[in-house]
Amino acid sequence: MTSTIERLAGLGTRCVHAGQRPDPQTGSLTTPIYQTSTFVFESAEQGAARFAGMEPGYVYTRLGNPTTTALEEKMADLEGGDKALAFGSGMAAIAAVLMAVCRTGDHILYGDAIYGCTHSLIHDQMAQFGVSATAVDCSNPAEVAAAMRPETKVLLLETPANPTMKLADIEQMADICHAHGVMLVVDNTFMSPYLQHPLALGADVVVHSATKYISGHGDVIAGIVVGPREFMDRVHMTTLKNIGGVIGPFEAWLLLRGLKTLHIRMDRHSQTGMEVARFLESHPAVERVWYPGLASHPQHDLACRQMDGFGGVLTFEVKGGLEAGRRLMNAVKLAHVAVSLGDADTLIQHPASMTHAVVPPEDRLKAGITDGLVRLSVGLEDVHDIIADLDQALKS
Repeated sequence: MTSTIERLAGLGTRCVHAGQRPDPQTGSLTTPIYQTSTFVFESAEQGAARFAGMEPGYVYTRLGNPTTTALEEKMADLEGGDKALAFGSGMAAIAAVLMAVCRTGDHILYGDAIYGCTHSLIHDQMAQFGVSATAVDCSNPAEVAAAMRPETKVLLLETPANPTMKLADIEQMADICHAHGVMLVVDNTFMSPYLQHPLALGADVVVHSATKYISGHGDVIAGIVVGPREFMDRVHMTTLKNIGGVIGPFEAWLLLRGLKTLHIRMDRHSQTGMEVARFLESHPAVERVWYPGLASHPQHDLACRQMDGFGGVLTFEVKGGLEAGRRLMNAVKLAHVAVSLGDADTLIQHPASMTHAVVPPEDRLKAGITDGLVRLSVGLEDVHDIIADLDQALKS
């Protein structure tokens, strides 16, 4: 199942068509859900040839599935990579990459502001296998370069970072990593392949929590990794196959459905995010707003160079700190108090007590995650309704 859309086609066109074609047996326009665990061989010889890799085809859904293949081909096309792999969650995707790269005695560098479960994976599970790790401020190239060691194998960063919205210059990070023989892995969840292109900027591997903008509807848990074929083949036949954090065919189909509207949704999220950020920045009850599209963001110029839009996530601090933030979240009526992001619904949450509660308090503060920080993921509702809801909650 290969795409008939050339890479020169517009990104929106590729969101709709890449990786998919009408089903050759039935003419079905939508990619079928191949809800099967195993595939029948025409003969013992064919089965042996497929297991030996001498004949293309499917064997067992943990190793590959036609619905999943369509998703992987679409994501590889959108990110501009050789090959993509789909996983049962974003954390399964990140774990598969780190475990494929690192061995006992190796060292990981990671952005100091990073998703709480990624922080826990690095410092708990990877540490159990004798892999050390150091947090670095990825907005400071000198600090990143100084933290490199002979045993460093990978730099994992988010840009924008979760939840501080701090940016890393991907080209600079790639130059530093490659000068030291280190792999650069960029978590592109906040931006999606529509708004940011890490591989084109020099990153080696891109990861996504596809639960967020790739899905767009809050009904899937999934992850994606995109990178060079040789590395992706290694991940496929080791940490994906052997650990088994695979995606199901139905979830892959839901992501294919979501990707067809990715470009439309991301434009709307970005437009709404900008208007909401401006409203909050001018509100007397708000101390500060962090959103890359605002001129007040310390890396606004980098955002304009590196991103094709500013997305739908922003963070802000309410005057009055933690208690004021709690009152705000308890007073919203349209928005939902819930973790995750990239949904059609507006979601609001408190990182220090929710998504980043597993991060030690001293590490949170060092990364800029204060107790009063509130994260907002704007949905697809009318922007004036989102603003009106925030306004009444702030006044409360």
